[in-house]
Amino acid sequence: MKSVGILGSTGSIGVQTLQVIDTFPGEYGIKYLTANKNVKLLAEQALKYNPDTVCIVQENFSEELEVLLKNTDITITSGRNALLELAGRNDVDLVMNGLVGASGMEPTIEAVKSGVDVALSNKESMVMAGGIINDLLKSNSCNLFPVDSEHSAIWQCLKGENNSEIKRLILTGSGGPFRTTPKEDFSNITLEQALQHPNWDMGNKITIDSATMMNKGLEVIEAYWLFGVTSNQIDIVVHPESIIHSMVEFVDGSIKAQLGVPDMKIPIQYSLTYPHHSPANWENLDLVKMGTLHFEKPDLEKFPCIRLAYEALGKGGSSPIVLNVANDNVVAAFLNGLIPFTQIPILIEDAINKHDWISNPDLEAISKLSNWTSQFIHEQITTYA
Repeated sequence: MKSVGILGSTGSIGVQTLQVIDTFPGEYGIKYLTANKNVKLLAEQALKYNPDTVCIVQENFSEELEVLLKNTDITITSGRNALLELAGRNDVDLVMNGLVGASGMEPTIEAVKSGVDVALSNKESMVMAGGIINDLLKSNSCNLFPVDSEHSAIWQCLKGENNSEIKRLILTGSGGPFRTTPKEDFSNITLEQALQHPNWDMGNKITIDSATMMNKGLEVIEAYWLFGVTSNQIDIVVHPESIIHSMVEFVDGSIKAQLGVPDMKIPIQYSLTYPHHSPANWENLDLVKMGTLHFEKPDLEKFPCIRLAYEALGKGGSSPIVLNVANDNVVAAFLNGLIPFTQIPILIEDAINKHDWISNPDLEAISKLSNWTSQFIHEQITTYA
């Protein structure tokens, strides 16, 4: 039986991971589950899967969790330090990191330090600390399995291939809910509209990232660290149907693509069953029914977050860190009704331009940069309001 720990078990990725595990009875055991504050769902999951330990990060929910699990032998922990301690346990075979945002970076690092393989849905880990994590993967002889549909697709396309023969990686993106919206109408975009993704069912933060297309920018930076290519070898193509999840073009002109219905359970399952493609009960792709597929260039005027990400990757050093943390904060502000949609890229660019650039930030510098960026964005939002 394969032992699994799930970070963020009540989020979109965590819930779907458990759904995948349900289809393999007796093959996976849940060692621990964590949630930020969804105490009721965490308790339901704990009662069903009987993990060794659960952690609720928001400590004010710990008493409620204790009541809900009072007749069990499950160890209950709470707080950020407890989360990091769980992530660093070496008595699991695989850690699924389904956490959202910059807060997911440290747990990835703790898991890799312990020598445990990580199924990574938290793209921010590689955006902020890709070089550090790659070094730790080598020194601790463990693996990182990408869960994002785009990076899972590239990972699958590269299986058995020679990386020196890669011409470019082609990240596909749906274009989000505003692909056909005129730029002059962006000032009228509402939160409700931004949360209506045309193809994918995701959490709020990731859905807004798709609406701004920052998700593609972050994926470019993540692909840079995952696959050892240059920034000039990573392109973005808008593909409204979300059937081709990404492609790899080789130096001889051939292109390999990974296709499937837009369902995150498919890449989640591959990260669990790697190196095997195990039978699944998910919807299969009907190419005849699908018919025509479409492709477009991304509109960088409408979606400047893509440009910001490429520029941050080009500058390197501390720039991607500030990009990532600023994005976390401004998206949270937009979700809370504090800023309009069009202010998101403006505040991110302002933070990047005004921070004190560092060429090779270590973990301490990343922490300080994160705090500075959060404070800077908070001050800007206060001024804006």
